[in-house]
Amino acid sequence: MSNILIIKHGSLGDIAQASGVIQDIYENHKGDNIYILTTKPYLELLNKNPFINEVILDKRLSRFNLIYLFFLMKKIKSFKFKKVYDLQNSSRTEFYKRILFPNAKNNIWSSSITTLPDNISKEDFDKTPVLERFNHQLKNSGLNTNHTLLPSFEWACEEIEEIKKNYNLNKYILLLPFCSPHLASKKWPYYNELIKIILNKFNNKYKIVIAPGPSEISQSKDFNATCVLDKNKAISISKLATLIKDCEFVVANDTGPAHMSAHLGVPGLALFGKHTTAHKVSIERKNFKAIQVNDLQKLSPEKVFDKMSEVLS
Repeated sequence: MSNILIIKHGSLGDIAQASGVIQDIYENHKGDNIYILTTKPYLELLNKNPFINEVILDKRLSRFNLIYLFFLMKKIKSFKFKKVYDLQNSSRTEFYKRILFPNAKNNIWSSSITTLPDNISKEDFDKTPVLERFNHQLKNSGLNTNHTLLPSFEWACEEIEEIKKNYNLNKYILLLPFCSPHLASKKWPYYNELIKIILNKFNNKYKIVIAPGPSEISQSKDFNATCVLDKNKAISISKLATLIKDCEFVVANDTGPAHMSAHLGVPGLALFGKHTTAHKVSIERKNFKAIQVNDLQKLSPEKVFDKMSEVLS
């Protein structure tokens, strides 16, 4: 029995995307212990993952914090990991490699760099859709991939019957209109207009629901929708996963919850401006699609509703 390390610091959308990769690593290392190095926001979530034996916290303090770095590297070395799968593929994790396994190839340290295709630069490789990059990384590390391209985030779900009862949630459409303040270019501005159209066309057949994060609760009053909280606090990631899974349809900005929705199999739409492409971030699935425009300010609520109407009746 050997110890295997996965590195995935975040973000939430990346954690959802990596679900299939983690499952494939587990299935290719039957009998081994699977550890994951992650950050505090995802510690509780990843402790629920059935394909992980133990979660290790990385506070991601400055690399110049030599005391922290020394003890983190000492802890990682103590596990005597046989193989490391770097799913973060960042400059920070490449820095860790130089400390832990400076000369390792992909048989020891699997990353974008150690598995880079011949005759292609890292910059060009990073333009490939993210799930295809993961698939290449695992296959070139000697693994069979059955789930990487078809990740499922259902392992994250947690029972929410009390919440659904409190808010009388039966048939509901979930809107995810929030995004980080520094990512304002991802924010579609017409959710209230969309709500009016939905209520008018469907005659209250569906309840309109939003689920703000901890820093978004004050913004929730700006929307004519039912704000779902858990004892006056933002619901956890796991409860949000179930809220998403049980809804009739999702409309979301390009954020972590949108990627959760894509990999929970629900019908829905992600709204993309020019910041990136839906193809590159591998968000489109069988039921979950994207609308891509150059300017989100010019994407009309009527167009979004028309796309919803192709699924809802």
